[in-house]
Amino acid sequence: MSDTPTQRPTFERDGAGNLDQTLRPQSWEEYVGQAKIKENLRILLTAARERGHAAEHILLYGPPGLGKTTLAHLISKTLGTNMRTTSGPAIERVGDLAAILTNLSPGDVLFIDEIHRLSKSIEEVLYPAMESGVLDIIIGKGPSARTVQLELPPFTLVAATTRISLLSSPLRSRFSGGTFRLEFYSDAEIASVLKRSAELLTVNVEAPLLEQIAKRCRATPRTANYLLKRCRDLAQLESKDLDKDIIEKTFDLLEIDTLGLTGPDRTLLLSIIEKFNGGPVGLNTMAAATGEEMATIEDVLEPYLIRQGLIERTPRGRVATSTAYSHIKLT
Repeated sequence: MSDTPTQRPTFERDGAGNLDQTLRPQSWEEYVGQAKIKENLRILLTAARERGHAAEHILLYGPPGLGKTTLAHLISKTLGTNMRTTSGPAIERVGDLAAILTNLSPGDVLFIDEIHRLSKSIEEVLYPAMESGVLDIIIGKGPSARTVQLELPPFTLVAATTRISLLSSPLRSRFSGGTFRLEFYSDAEIASVLKRSAELLTVNVEAPLLEQIAKRCRATPRTANYLLKRCRDLAQLESKDLDKDIIEKTFDLLEIDTLGLTGPDRTLLLSIIEKFNGGPVGLNTMAAATGEEMATIEDVLEPYLIRQGLIERTPRGRVATSTAYSHIKLT
């Protein structure tokens, strides 16, 4: 073996290395889909900006990857203010929340992702901050404890969650600017997202091929962009154009079938069909049979399978449909 040290390669940051940053829409015109939400937000934000007031608090909810964080960025950009980003799990103590709120500038947007993971004690501190613009902090313990009230700069809270049912009713009611559910995208909308992404990634690909990717991305822009990048990687390694063969080979490698189902999706369906004769079967039993967590089944796998008509929820449990039987036989 040679003692000559191997020269370390020079790495540059890939312009497309961070999909969320590189491919994130920078304007309302670039943001595809969610037309009703965009119109409601346009009215709310434009009116607040013209009055010179902070916009009212906004709650966004829906499955992962539909554009909640992107909407928060566009809200901040429309208001012409800075955005401070955090998440529910990151705010462990009341002091963490107090530090964030007291460091905001007037008109700033505070974006809290996964807000359903805030503890009840922190929620109670957040109520007056949202409603009255004050922060109540208890100093000391026992009979000598006293409450100090700090006045906060006017701010807009934009919160996102994938599990709105876990938010307490008092917290939900304080989003006076509106609570908006993001819907799954149509194939045509996903194709539009992919067309823009392909241009940003300098990928030459025909429109019919983008439509093929759109049909397998679970109606989610984030997944669509992920699949496009994987196709681009394979085309680069094989020194080929991004054609139909590259797309099919990529999907085979990722184990994504014609409906966009992944390995865990098919494992869940097969479990219901083969182990439990098509159901009904409870969530606990499915989790034990597949090795998946109940939260993963309920929040990630199940919504898409239900949307595709492959399983149904019944009072007695989940049931595989005739469509599921047909699809499993085909694959």
